[in-house]
Amino acid sequence: MVRIMKPWTQSWPSEDRSGMPISSSKPSKWQLERSIPTLAVGVVILTAASMISVPRTVLATASTVAASNQRNMTSMPYPVFDSSLPMSFPGQYSKTQSLLNGVSTIILTTFLGLAACMVYAPKQFSRFLANIAPELPSEKVVEVERVVERIKPVNCTCHDTGKITPENPEEASQGYVGDRSPPSTIEECQKLYEEQRAHELNDSELVEMALRGIIPFHALEKTLADPYRAVRIRRAVVSRTPGIHQTSTLESSLLPFEDYDFGRVFGSCAENVIGYMPIPVGVAGPITIDGTSVFLPMSTTEGALIASTSRGAKALNGGGGVTTVVTGNGMTRAPVVSFDDIKRAGAAKDFIDSPEGQEAVAKAFNSTSRFGRLQRVTTKLAGSSLYLRFKATTGDAMGMNMISKGVQEALTVLTRDCGFPDMNIVSLSGNFCTDKKPAPINWIDGRGKGIVAESVVPREVVEKTLKCTVAGLVKLNTSKNLVGSSLAGSVGGNNAHAANIVTAIFLATGQDPAQTVGSSNCMTLMEEYVDGIN
Repeated sequence: MVRIMKPWTQSWPSEDRSGMPISSSKPSKWQLERSIPTLAVGVVILTAASMISVPRTVLATASTVAASNQRNMTSMPYPVFDSSLPMSFPGQYSKTQSLLNGVSTIILTTFLGLAACMVYAPKQFSRFLANIAPELPSEKVVEVERVVERIKPVNCTCHDTGKITPENPEEASQGYVGDRSPPSTIEECQKLYEEQRAHELNDSELVEMALRGIIPFHALEKTLADPYRAVRIRRAVVSRTPGIHQTSTLESSLLPFEDYDFGRVFGSCAENVIGYMPIPVGVAGPITIDGTSVFLPMSTTEGALIASTSRGAKALNGGGGVTTVVTGNGMTRAPVVSFDDIKRAGAAKDFIDSPEGQEAVAKAFNSTSRFGRLQRVTTKLAGSSLYLRFKATTGDAMGMNMISKGVQEALTVLTRDCGFPDMNIVSLSGNFCTDKKPAPINWIDGRGKGIVAESVVPREVVEKTLKCTVAGLVKLNTSKNLVGSSLAGSVGGNNAHAANIVTAIFLATGQDPAQTVGSSNCMTLMEEYVDGIN
């Protein structure tokens, strides 16, 4: 659980509404320069307003004074207003009143000018007021707590390695490590990097070095010897790379990277790491398979997938569970080799297909592993190129690295000991395997383990749990999974959505989700029995 404290204060703000910092003691030269244009605009507007309103008010005031003087001189009972009267007559009673009228007018026009300034440029005007305001006493700060849940991996060795914590607060604010003075040039930073002292650089310097290409983007973990800090620096580099705006917010994004042991990732299962993606993991079941009840771990963000899988498991358990038979077991790898002409390629094919060739290849293959055992090699000739499809058992592992190592040794023996020194290895995988792509050869010959599963579900279980009839479910399966998939030209896709369940299990157990392409190939068959469905 990470607690993020979001402060809210009633004290004088430390920054204006545009996000710029405000000095509460002495305005900086830059701040005053930014405020001068707004002040100038305000003065212009104030002067214009005064030129329009003040003369008219002064004229009316002077006329009132003149009329009052004339009334006193002629002893008329009521004041007479005449703008043609001279404005230089002395008057005693209306001088104070005239002065007040003039002052009121000036104050009014002043406020009008300030209001115009605020309307014209509210951000700059508030900044100007903040710059010239005295420092106010700080009031009580009210903190609003927002709790964010973070998923922490199992056996995580969480740490704060790489966070800069020097004793000097000024160095802490600048991001420098220890007592080292900040280098003034990029050359000094590069010198530290060449001396394998890049870990002494602060984060800003490391980001700049990576942006300039001095520190390789992919080698931050090796350079800093701190996987956590390397991830933090890489996020900043991605965000600040010029010309790429789509990822400019990565540095401040919600993609988590804290509380994770990236040391277990580097050099193992991912490169150029910028964080991790937590995916919910649930369990479906339990389901009874060959007399053993097990839960199925599933990792997914698709709502109702785990629930529907659990409902299917409940229906299968209602008939006593599932019985399975393993029909095939063999992983494949198919290199492609080439010769100068088709005669040499044909000769190699004939030798490998012969019992002698099969024995020589199997002996070389099996010598590389305690678990990998070659079953057979199938060959296909295409021009002067020869494709060899190795099929072998690999124990409990999927065994792609295991079988690739065996294939490499077998090709070496063919070149060195079997009379084919002119054989050129084009690729260790020629896509005749085939791996992570839909292919009829995998559907027909198999790749990995082939399994047939059976369950008899009673009629009352179908109606109660699946909310349908046996006849309706059988007809649906035929129309959709068999006929519909065939019309679409699907290869190994005669099912509802097997890929959903297989992918969720692969993600939950740390397997390669791309292998779902072949692992989800299956056919769903249903038959109506007298008392249920098979």
